[in-house]
Amino acid sequence: MSDAEERLFSSGREAEPLMEKAGLGCANAISSFFPQAGRAVLFCGSGNNGGDALVAGRWLRKRGWQVGTDLSHPKEKMTSLARKKLTEFMETPDGDSAWTGGTADILVDGLLGIGAKGPLRGKIRESADRLNRERMDRRAFCFAVDIPSGLDADSGVPWEGAVMADATLSICAPKKGIAADEAIDHVGRIFEIPLPEISVEEGDDSRRLIFPSNLRQRFPRRDFSSHKGAVGRVSIVAGSRGLTGAAVLAALGASRAGAGLVSVFVPEEIYPIVATKCPAEVMVRPISDFAEIKDHPADVFAIGPGLGHDVAPEIMDLIASDPHPVVVDADALNAIAKSPGFLVGVPSGKRLLTPHPGELIRLFGKSVEGKSRASITRELAEKWKVTLLHKGARTVVATTGERVELNTTGHPGMASGGMGDVLTGICAALIGQGLSLHHAACAGSWLLGRAAELATYQIRFAPQSVSAVSVAEFIPGALFELSGRL
Repeated sequence: MSDAEERLFSSGREAEPLMEKAGLGCANAISSFFPQAGRAVLFCGSGNNGGDALVAGRWLRKRGWQVGTDLSHPKEKMTSLARKKLTEFMETPDGDSAWTGGTADILVDGLLGIGAKGPLRGKIRESADRLNRERMDRRAFCFAVDIPSGLDADSGVPWEGAVMADATLSICAPKKGIAADEAIDHVGRIFEIPLPEISVEEGDDSRRLIFPSNLRQRFPRRDFSSHKGAVGRVSIVAGSRGLTGAAVLAALGASRAGAGLVSVFVPEEIYPIVATKCPAEVMVRPISDFAEIKDHPADVFAIGPGLGHDVAPEIMDLIASDPHPVVVDADALNAIAKSPGFLVGVPSGKRLLTPHPGELIRLFGKSVEGKSRASITRELAEKWKVTLLHKGARTVVATTGERVELNTTGHPGMASGGMGDVLTGICAALIGQGLSLHHAACAGSWLLGRAAELATYQIRFAPQSVSAVSVAEFIPGALFELSGRL
């Protein structure tokens, strides 16, 4: 990234127009998270990273925000371009929002860029300490411009005093460090701020962060003549006594993600409960003979949510041998873990496994300590010839022959029951609509995380209060944002 900037500016290109574009992109990202104007404080260093933050702050002021500054150095110590942006910011009238200290309390970290190395020191350290205290004491939301100050852009190691950001506004191209496991709590949610004028020629092409810019082209365009039988017939095998909600949530995820026809197969004893709770458009079918599942027309199966400890042999046979794509989750994964070697014989390239870390350890049969999430996910996907969606704060998707991809959306409030069930339904719906298992896993992860964000920040819910049901209801909004007119 540094080399790309040097090449560009040595060719005579001016830095200011790019700073303007980057700052506007940062302001747009902040507004997409907090659409109502509030109060923001810009923590600015003396370099151009501070200039980017000041441009973002100027645009926020124009949108009605009240924006203040916390400068690490006096104006005369700033770079000439940063000084100019400070002057323009100060000449822009402050916003007129009726901010009262509520949820839209924003901190913007513009202290250091990607060139800084080592522990934070001096005035920068003092500013970073104030920012981190404000974030904790006032429960403020912190956006880092390009990279959290004090995080090594190459390794992802957080140096002493590094800023704890809730979201990182990655300008032009994501830096390797923000994808590191140890960086997750400092980086948070990742936004892409594109700058196509800067051409980055080298990088790690084995991994990719999932952004709308690389997801949109994976969605097929629906023909005007499309009908429900042609856009995904999803059969869900889920639920058991005491675990009826899992079946309902998987069905809700599939329906809201655009499946044409959704059928849920459940044990007869729980049929009345599931039938009354499922969305009206979902067909709930009691199982009396497991042959009914195979005989029912389907483009994709989703198996596992809420099945309980005893998974019927017929269901395991379906996972093992059916030629259709199968999304395998939850109790189906635990059943597979009890049969070493089970995955070796499944149809190659036809299974999407969606384990959380505990399920993955049970499947693997040993600890994965000492390995990065990306490397262990890639290793197991290649070993088992499956698509592996390794759930977590930075969900990882791996398939043989594809880049390892890391999700960028979501928030800590998603650490609650039922989110994985909704994800299973989303992935199955996307596969039924024509996406490959790998692309469906990537898109499903992004959609679930973005839906959780919409459910939180658009209606001002506390993140920890957001339920799987409320997240599922925002999938249409996330889909619209991602694919628009599709």
